[in-house]
Amino acid sequence: MPTLRQDATYISFPEILSSVLENSALPALGPFEQRILRTVARAGYDKSRLSVRDLMAMRELGAAATIHSRLKSMQKKGWISLADTEDARRKQVVLTEPALRILDEVGTRIEQTSKNKCL
Repeated sequence: MPTLRQDATYISFPEILSSVLENSALPALGPFEQRILRTVARAGYDKSRLSVRDLMAMRELGAAATIHSRLKSMQKKGWISLADTEDARRKQVVLTEPALRILDEVGTRIEQTSKNKCL
């Protein structure tokens, strides 16, 4: 029977994420908002641009109206901002500095946990 490796950091991930988010300056996100956050963060990591229209076209995220309302909520909570593009009708969705700091803290804690388990 297969067993989990001792250094399986992903087991610690939910606790790390919860701990960082509980102590963050930004309000908590709901599960749907967290999915959007992952999508926006991935786009930022890949250095690609993601517009409101792009997100609303992603059917896996849900209905366009729901996505739009969640984006407004996330903007009010301080997680994302909408930046102007060359086309005034299109807004680029970007993470705010506080959101970037929180995600960076999550990454740092995951790295530390991984190093500690491998020692």
